[in-house]
Amino acid sequence: MSTSSRSAMGKVTLVGAGPGDPELLTLKAVKAIASATVLLVDDLVNEAVLCHAQPDARIVYVGKRGGCASTPQAFIEKLMVSEALHGEQVVRLKGGDPFVFGRGGEEVEALQAAGIEVQVVNGITSGLAAMGSLNVPLTHREHAHGVVFVTGHAKPGDAGTDWVALAHTARQAKLTLVIYMGVSGAAAIQNALLQGLPGDTPVAIVQNASLPTQRHATATLATLHSTLQTEQLGSPSVIVVGNVLRGLQAAMDPQQTSLQQLHR
Repeated sequence: MSTSSRSAMGKVTLVGAGPGDPELLTLKAVKAIASATVLLVDDLVNEAVLCHAQPDARIVYVGKRGGCASTPQAFIEKLMVSEALHGEQVVRLKGGDPFVFGRGGEEVEALQAAGIEVQVVNGITSGLAAMGSLNVPLTHREHAHGVVFVTGHAKPGDAGTDWVALAHTARQAKLTLVIYMGVSGAAAIQNALLQGLPGDTPVAIVQNASLPTQRHATATLATLHSTLQTEQLGSPSVIVVGNVLRGLQAAMDPQQTSLQQLHR
């Protein structure tokens, strides 16, 4: 696209690419990707969604994944501002939803401070996709009156989630807990949650939600960490804790391994 065909100042659209399955991309996300002249793409975005981009669009990979070398967030924000100031139509393409542990809030603030027009296109978050793939709800009139999305990975220097308080609240209010980025801290999370929730509280761990490589295991809160080790489940995984899982737990054959390979 020629410079003359661009406006004097471009804009930025934060687009949620969904949990991985390219068919879960929204129509609005497809339109945004197709209109972009520059795409800044996260590691967890499925390459298949880039087929919707213009052939001459510039694709910049700005990987951010726990435990791996990551592109600094400040650099990404400066890059978005710079490209928009040069008239580019920028799409910041993120796995899941930009506003669910995607740092979308920080990016909106940076863009607005620079006077850049910004829009957000929501995507299906992995916690929802993970449970949907198991035919298990996040809320249920009998078992769960609400759901809490919480990160298991605290910002450096931050004390992080008060898991003991959250456990007591979850028990009293009948809440489902959906824990993102909790694999590395699973032992500590388990021990803290056990101070407010029964050890037999059902748990599901879902790795690579919505992808052909998805696997899941069921456990109890008391066996969460050992199950992760036994079944060799790693990141990216979502850990779900709550009584909405009792139906799934009951349906599992106790004579078979709890580890499932789901064929999409």
